[in-house]
Amino acid sequence: MQRLLIIHGFNSSPGSMKAQLTMAYFDKHFPQIKVHAPQLKSSPLQALQQLQDIIASQPNAHWYITGSSLGGFFATYLSEQYGHKAVLINPAVRPFELLQDVIGEQTNPYTNETYHVLPQHMQQLQDMYQNRIDANNYMVMVQTGDEVLDYRQAVEKYQHSHLIVQQGGDHSFIDFEKMLPVIVKFFQLENNGHSERA
Repeated sequence: MQRLLIIHGFNSSPGSMKAQLTMAYFDKHFPQIKVHAPQLKSSPLQALQQLQDIIASQPNAHWYITGSSLGGFFATYLSEQYGHKAVLINPAVRPFELLQDVIGEQTNPYTNETYHVLPQHMQQLQDMYQNRIDANNYMVMVQTGDEVLDYRQAVEKYQHSHLIVQQGGDHSFIDFEKMLPVIVKFFQLENNGHSERA
């Protein structure tokens, strides 16, 4: 049994463009793969627990993970914990530094949820940081025009992984839909639902 876990970014949701495009693509080409795209809790610790609970609910499944921005950070933690392959799209490498500027009240534009980013959330994220990674398990896609993140952090951290650096673009990853066949190839999926490697 194969399952895909889609992890959205900060102040985002499964209703985001990338998540919707991914779900539609897998529904069309790989309907046998069950897709999970949860709306994450605002607390990093609670969000991580959500994701761990989803994977733990199907411990015998063959999981694949995609994560965008902060979701890429969570995906890295999960990949190291479980050994699953992960595709990271404009990932946040050090969100505990990046999100210092947004501590305080936030409103998620997708869900209209109002919540607070707290200083302890930065410590929670720092505790999740993975110093050492298994580079073979990652494909990392960045665009140099990312206005939110410094793409060079991802290039440095994942330099030994399957790295795709596109000039220009932005944080949303322009023309993301063109990358879906590349993602499928990295996951070694075939339309019959079996991976190329047993």
